[in-house]
Amino acid sequence: MKPQLLKVPTAPAYSFSVRQDLVPNLNNRWHYHPEIELIHFHRGSGTQFVGDSIKRFGADDIVLVGSNLPHYWRDDDDEILHKPTHAPYSTVVHFTSQFWGEKFLDLTENKPLKLILDKAQRGLLLTGKLKIRIAELMEEMRFAEGPDRIIALMKCLIAVARSEEYLMLSSVGFQYDLSESENDRINAIYDYTLSNFKQKVSLEEIASVAGMVPNSFCRYFKSRTGKTYSQFLNEIRVGHCCKLLINSSVSIKQLGFESGFMNFSCFHKRFKETTGLSPQSYRQLYRDKQPKMV
Repeated sequence: MKPQLLKVPTAPAYSFSVRQDLVPNLNNRWHYHPEIELIHFHRGSGTQFVGDSIKRFGADDIVLVGSNLPHYWRDDDDEILHKPTHAPYSTVVHFTSQFWGEKFLDLTENKPLKLILDKAQRGLLLTGKLKIRIAELMEEMRFAEGPDRIIALMKCLIAVARSEEYLMLSSVGFQYDLSESENDRINAIYDYTLSNFKQKVSLEEIASVAGMVPNSFCRYFKSRTGKTYSQFLNEIRVGHCCKLLINSSVSIKQLGFESGFMNFSCFHKRFKETTGLSPQSYRQLYRDKQPKMV
């Protein structure tokens, strides 16, 4: 893919940045940056792209994104979400692998830190007790000063390195080109798809958005994402349906149609291919996790 290079500002008094956003990042496009990113979503939901991984994201998710790994969080359309509020939307930490010195990660004692940053090159979604611990440390880091600030970040990385409570997001074979020349094209494809996936999107239509003929577009998209456009579109639709299955009691067949699938058997097949569960099992799994009323 041809993501956008994003320059992350760092306050002159600090070696890395920690900030809390009240609304979604207005620069939120398919992008990359040399800084490693640790982000905790406090509220909101939407579609997450990390490398070639497409998943739903929501409140309390924490993701560690490696250096120069393209990523993009597209929020669900929600006017309330974008209105100013005192409730934080996310806490974001950006740091480079060299901010503590060139030789630091090469020290024998720091091998676990180096290994976890290598794993972060595929993106890590934190889970379980690890996620809770990292959320606490990120809050501590926001208010820390001096060496305590650096120590809090190191504690985060050490905690991840010592845990197995995370999911790797992008595939091993994901390749990306850091050239900026085609950034507008890939963002146009993403934006159009995310705005129109609930209806039929023809190959001619999306190829036109990219400024290509269909055959050229198919080769272009597959070479940069490792998947066909049809696979990409179905993953977006399945992700939307996952949200509806959790938040709605409407029939599963109707939810499939509302997510852009015109054929129920096709919807059922694509959903199971993507999630490993049938739509009914997915809904039941979520309901089983909800606290019981007494």
